[in-house]
Amino acid sequence: MSSIQERRAQLAPGTAAGVTEDMIQGLVHAFYAKVRKDPALGPIFNAVIVDWNEHLAKLCDFWSSVLLMTGRFHGAPMAAHVRLPDARATHFARWLHLFRETAAETCPPEAAALFVSRAEIIAQSLQLGIAAHRGELPPMRVAAS
Repeated sequence: MSSIQERRAQLAPGTAAGVTEDMIQGLVHAFYAKVRKDPALGPIFNAVIVDWNEHLAKLCDFWSSVLLMTGRFHGAPMAAHVRLPDARATHFARWLHLFRETAAETCPPEAAALFVSRAEIIAQSLQLGIAAHRGELPPMRVAAS
């Protein structure tokens, strides 16, 4: 292992929580199997994802990069999500509900908690980015001096 790989492993939040590549793959595949069948989320995802195998591999790379600092993911999640015209806060809430449920089913508690905490941050960021793109953010107030 190179010194860069060793340093990444030391900094990776998933390492301490016991996250493995197999765990990431299990969670991603189980979660998106639910998403594809979900009455609220399925139509949104199935309308834009042409090759599910390719998409799942990309999502495994994403989570590997987030939790294990592998650097495998090369993409633009915000750009992909702002193009979803039907994505609303209720969809993100449903997505998070299914994610929490699947993480609890597929991961040990410490790893599940880490996945969920990162998913919540990512969902919030995507929602803010989508709202900004749509011009739906309220104006910022300047603090009175």
